[in-house]
Amino acid sequence: MIYWRDFLIPYEQTVEELKIKIKSLRDEFRKRSEYSPIEFVTGREAVPSIIEKARNLGYSEDEIAMRMEDVAGIRIMCQFEDDIYKVIELIKERDGIDLEIQYEKNYIENKKDSGYRSYHMIIKYPVITVEGLSVVLAEIQIRTLAMNFWATIEHSLNYKYKSNIPEIIAEKLKKSAEAAYQLDQEMLSIRDEVVDAQELFTIKSNMVSKIITYINMLENVGENETAFYYRKRFEDVENIVDEKNEGLKEQTLKNIVEELRVLVDEQM
Repeated sequence: MIYWRDFLIPYEQTVEELKIKIKSLRDEFRKRSEYSPIEFVTGREAVPSIIEKARNLGYSEDEIAMRMEDVAGIRIMCQFEDDIYKVIELIKERDGIDLEIQYEKNYIENKKDSGYRSYHMIIKYPVITVEGLSVVLAEIQIRTLAMNFWATIEHSLNYKYKSNIPEIIAEKLKKSAEAAYQLDQEMLSIRDEVVDAQELFTIKSNMVSKIITYINMLENVGENETAFYYRKRFEDVENIVDEKNEGLKEQTLKNIVEELRVLVDEQM
C-alpha cells in the first residue's frame, strides 16, 4: 500500500525545483530587457488523478513510480507558437546537466483527434530528499495561452463525462480547438508589433525603477535637495503626454538614470 504523503515528496520537490528554474530563465530575459518566450509556469501533482489514471492504464500501485510519466508535471505558457520551440531549445540545453530528456511528443504538428495541441517532454529529474537521491519521471507541457485555455476546458469536460464526452459537445470542442489555433496564427502575424511594444514597456519600467531606487538612495545618505531636484525633474518628464515627444521623453529618462547613477556611485 502506498503512503501517498511520503510517496509524493520527491515529485512535489521536482515540481517546485523545475518551476523555480524555468521562472529564473524568464526573469533573466526580463532583467536583460529582452523579450521572454516564457509567459508563466504552473505545476501539479494530484493524488486523485494519479490513482484514476493508474487504474485506467491497469497499473498496480507498485508500477506507478516506474511507469507513470506525469505524476510530476509543469506547464510552461507562451504568448506565441514559435516561442514554444525557443523554450524547447532552452530545455534541451540542460539535457544531461540537471535533467535527462527521455522523449518528446509534438501534439502541435500532430494534434490529437480531439483537437488537443501542446508539446510534451518526458524527462528524468534527479532530486535529493532527506531519504537520499531519487530520480523521478516528470512531464513538461509547453503551450500557448490559447492552447492552454482550450485544454483546461477539455480536461474539465473529460472529468465530468469520465472521458466519454457526448458527440455534440466533442464536435464543438473540435471547432473551438481550430478557432484557438487560428487565433494563435493571427497573433503570430502581428508578433513583431506586440514584442516591440512589450520591450518598450519593459525598458521604460526598468528605467523608472532605477530612478526611484537612486532617488531613495540619495535621500538615505542625506542628499535631500539633490533627491528633490531629480524627483521633480522625473515627475515633469512623466507628465509629458504628447506622443510626438516620446523619443525626447525616453532620452531624458536615460539621461536622468545615468546622472543619478554617477551621483550615487560618488556617495557610496
